[in-house]
Amino acid sequence: MLGVGLHLSALGRPTDALPCSLPWEKLNGPLRTHNLLFRWTDDKFIRARGYSELVWKPALVAAGVIPHAEKDARARKRFTTSRREGLHQLRHYYASVMLAGGVSVKELAEYLGHADPGFTLRVYAHMMPGSHDRARKAIDDRLFRPRAVSGDQGATG
Repeated sequence: MLGVGLHLSALGRPTDALPCSLPWEKLNGPLRTHNLLFRWTDDKFIRARGYSELVWKPALVAAGVIPHAEKDARARKRFTTSRREGLHQLRHYYASVMLAGGVSVKELAEYLGHADPGFTLRVYAHMMPGSHDRARKAIDDRLFRPRAVSGDQGATG
């Protein structure tokens, strides 16, 4: 077990993915099943809105990114955010970390649930600024790697 799984295990959290079936795209849309790794401590799946209101936005407030929540006319807590601070940014962060780590666009498309890797490439190509450097390093490493010398050539003279 590596990485995130190791940390979750150290916290006494389960690290196995649990299947979860939810309506897709509409409230009564067709059920789609996905294996979820992250869930609440009672093993219930995490709804994005609940996570956003209970965890994400308070973390943004604590970091000074957004202002404290204000109460609306019905005394409900409301945070002021834009798309730039939304939970979807975690998805983009994940994608950028994966690309920086050398994960292929094809693999990333699969991880993000994109049917077409071309779509993934169009969305995230700007996050691959080091690709020229990686390509240059790959060919340099191959062409200019030290070679073993067979036998002792010795000095002449």
